[in-house]
Amino acid sequence: MTTQPEAVLENNLIGQLKGLGYAYVTIKDEADLLANLKAQLEKHNQTTLTDGEFKQVLNKLHKGNVFERSKILRDKIEIIQEDGTAKYIELIKQDAWCQNQYQVTNQVTLEGSYQNRYDVTLLVNGMPLVQIELKRRGLELKEAFNQVNRYQKHSFWSAYGLFQYVQLFVISNGVNTKYFANNKDQSFKQTFFWAKQDNTIVTKLEAFAEAFLEKCHLSKMITKYTVLNETHKILMVLRPYQYYATEAIIERVKNSSKNGYIWHTTGSGKTLTSFKTAQTLMGMPKVDKVVFVVDRNDLDYQTTKEFNSFQEGSVDSTSHTGILVDQFTGNYKTKKGAHKDTNLIVTTIQKLNNAVTNKRYLERMTPVQDERIVFIFDECHRSQFGKTHQTIKDFFTQAQLFGFTGTPIFAENVSKNAFGKRTTKDLFDECLHKYVITDAIKDQNVLKFSIEYVGRYKQKDESENIIDIEVEDIDRKELFESDDRIDKISDYIIANHNKKTHSREYSAMFCVSSKEVLIKYYEAFKAKKDSGLHDMRVVTIFSYGVNEDDQEADGLISDPDMDMEGPISSHSRDKLDSFIADYNAMYQTKYSTKDSKQFYGYYKDIAKRIKERELKSAKASDRVDLLLVVNMFLTGFDAKMVNTMYVDKNLKYHGLIQAFSRTNRILGDKKSQGNIVSFRNLKPATDKAITLFSNKDAIDEIVMQPYENYVAWFERVVKELKEIAPDLDSIDEFPSEEEELAFVKKFRELIRVKNVLSTFADFAFDDLSMEEQEFEDYKSKYLDIHDKVKSDTSGEKVSILNDIDFELELIHKDEINVAYILKLLADVQASKQSKDQKEKQKKQIMDLVAGEVQLRSKRMLIEQFINENLPKISDEDSLENHFADFWNEKKRKAFEVFCEDEKLKSEVIGKVIEDYLFSERKPLDDDLINALNEKPSLFQREGVIKRIRAKLFEFIELFVEGMSGVV
Repeated sequence: MTTQPEAVLENNLIGQLKGLGYAYVTIKDEADLLANLKAQLEKHNQTTLTDGEFKQVLNKLHKGNVFERSKILRDKIEIIQEDGTAKYIELIKQDAWCQNQYQVTNQVTLEGSYQNRYDVTLLVNGMPLVQIELKRRGLELKEAFNQVNRYQKHSFWSAYGLFQYVQLFVISNGVNTKYFANNKDQSFKQTFFWAKQDNTIVTKLEAFAEAFLEKCHLSKMITKYTVLNETHKILMVLRPYQYYATEAIIERVKNSSKNGYIWHTTGSGKTLTSFKTAQTLMGMPKVDKVVFVVDRNDLDYQTTKEFNSFQEGSVDSTSHTGILVDQFTGNYKTKKGAHKDTNLIVTTIQKLNNAVTNKRYLERMTPVQDERIVFIFDECHRSQFGKTHQTIKDFFTQAQLFGFTGTPIFAENVSKNAFGKRTTKDLFDECLHKYVITDAIKDQNVLKFSIEYVGRYKQKDESENIIDIEVEDIDRKELFESDDRIDKISDYIIANHNKKTHSREYSAMFCVSSKEVLIKYYEAFKAKKDSGLHDMRVVTIFSYGVNEDDQEADGLISDPDMDMEGPISSHSRDKLDSFIADYNAMYQTKYSTKDSKQFYGYYKDIAKRIKERELKSAKASDRVDLLLVVNMFLTGFDAKMVNTMYVDKNLKYHGLIQAFSRTNRILGDKKSQGNIVSFRNLKPATDKAITLFSNKDAIDEIVMQPYENYVAWFERVVKELKEIAPDLDSIDEFPSEEEELAFVKKFRELIRVKNVLSTFADFAFDDLSMEEQEFEDYKSKYLDIHDKVKSDTSGEKVSILNDIDFELELIHKDEINVAYILKLLADVQASKQSKDQKEKQKKQIMDLVAGEVQLRSKRMLIEQFINENLPKISDEDSLENHFADFWNEKKRKAFEVFCEDEKLKSEVIGKVIEDYLFSERKPLDDDLINALNEKPSLFQREGVIKRIRAKLFEFIELFVEGMSGVV
């Protein structure tokens, strides 16, 4: 036997869990699940529930989605007893998390849209809170992840939906094991290995179970380290390094008065770590207050918002020092006038310094001097090296100080100031936990960087890279800021921006050396847009005070000034006002530089447009394509939808790593790396920075390989693909699904490397042995297999392709939509080519339709329009109106047939469709039943609902999705 069967893996795990103290219970179906739940809740609450009382419990449990049910789990359920008095049932004990009842079961069978049988389920007080899905050794771990997604779609919601209370999933093939929170919208990249404290990952199932599934640890991860994100309405679970950092600080506060700092690389989720730390410390009797300190107003706002997304109302922002003093002294009132004790404060270091130095506040602050206050400093590499740090330490006599940084200050990157050369260790004592960029890339928690260096200039008849030469008779500043150079770089960005950002699916940033250079760049982009050379949405922001330039000799990012009350540069202010006027016209806003409040509002609006692109509700009309900055947004700003950084600025050490790290947040499969395009030779500085913040051998782990290496990879995969499918006909002749599976996996690898290749400016199919048309032909066959698997709902046989992720996002092209196809057809109609040439072009257009994921379902109707209607249209300008008429008529007839076949009330089912399109909430069973002219019997009900729901979504996919702006 070459591979361990799944059943053996399952039985071994159950045996191990029993050894860890889990009681095995046989649960075959929902009836068993409910009976066991009743018994366990009675045991946990030391009570007896009548059938009527238990029915009340079930009714209150059967409410809301996964997020809402997670809140119910953490609350107590009120039931009314037969004598009219209230009784409260606890579902899980949170403060004493070890004091719960633990069971393990396997092969629970539930029936929703399909019948599903789950591998191993862990029950806490009878509630299924952890689901473990196993695959035999040798299979991709991603298949188990996809199986979980299938269960979420098909059956977790069925009956009382108790499996929607699952908090954590574990997936394993024995060799590799990962865990993740119950969030159906996340990708496989948001699954995590557990690790030891030194970041050594724990991969094998047996070792994972010993460390992670131990009863007390698992309960702690659920009750303490699973976060309910209020903004996105999702569950988040801490990664191991976040857990160890939080535990290290808690241990420090419990057992000593020492300080410390956490070194977690930029992009690894320090805000969530610091929130959980602050939240846990708040509950400790030894701690009077927790103060989270940031170094800029914009981060005060951003951090408050993020903290409140993790726990609604957990903090109120301190808009001025007076409010901060009220929060310290217990006199704080909410906007509604209610008194509120503030145990967690988020403030800026400037306001904190003002509170302890300004005479008007000192009398009120004196009583809290000796309180046990824990200070957590965010991005402590920036703000803690002046007089303020010592002032805070001197004022609060019982304070403990903890710093979080992704780029600590060492002897190599320290800047001398009035207080000498002090490192992070000098200020905060020892590092309590370290997680560097190489750890994060290895764990796939951040992306690698793809760095391209661009820009060659002629000097005395020799072609040289200007930054490689040291010639005294060249005015470097004049050359770098010359109109000709700025014009060429602007053209380069315009030409390559779509490649870098996957047709603007992502946003990009461009950091430059000074506000004067920024103004030149912005005006160059604007002039080219006015001339019709591009249609990118370019926005900018810079502070207009007199000292906002980056010092080129330094190369470190200085902090942007958000307070505009001091001396100002009238020229830069006038320019910024005109740029803001462009912004207002583009987005229908009303910002200006009238005062700091207006300027800050402008800053926040830009941040929101870029950051919220990741939300489902984001509109294309709100997007920002390119953000031009000097210093702003280069530190402390996290946006997953930023994937590219253009650089025309000297950077080094922590400034370089911070700026580059705006691009490497994990998102989905399409975002394969953070793109850095440098118009200066930053390679020596990059190598030094990587060496300082990881090690000298880490460059290959952090920076992606050159273009030629990915071409070689592509060629190797093409060769292996041709061994499986020598030509297109061979794919149709595959004898079984095994051959189809091998083809899908190999072509999926090909599209992965093609996705990386396509972001290089040098990419062209001429460099490859496979022509673009051949790639598209193979892609069409790949999509045919996907469509076949998707459409097979017979349920007679489980396809081995069911749990394969086809990664369609890697081949979806936003620019190829119905509107684009109509434009191509209009061009064909307007051309004076021969009939044969036009027919050839129409065929090419249909091949394009066949190769695009969102258009395949519409292929037959588009082809019918081309064959039957297009020849009758003489005016290409009216083509879109003709198509809209054709499409609306087909939609109307299809809707009538749908209603007639299923005996539906057209106005009711029409409202169901309308509500779904507006809210994206899937129709409830009762919504569909109420749309029927005749109610089915109880026996027929489930089959009828399943059939109507499937047809409804087929109708929406065909006639509605992707048709915005066309019909």
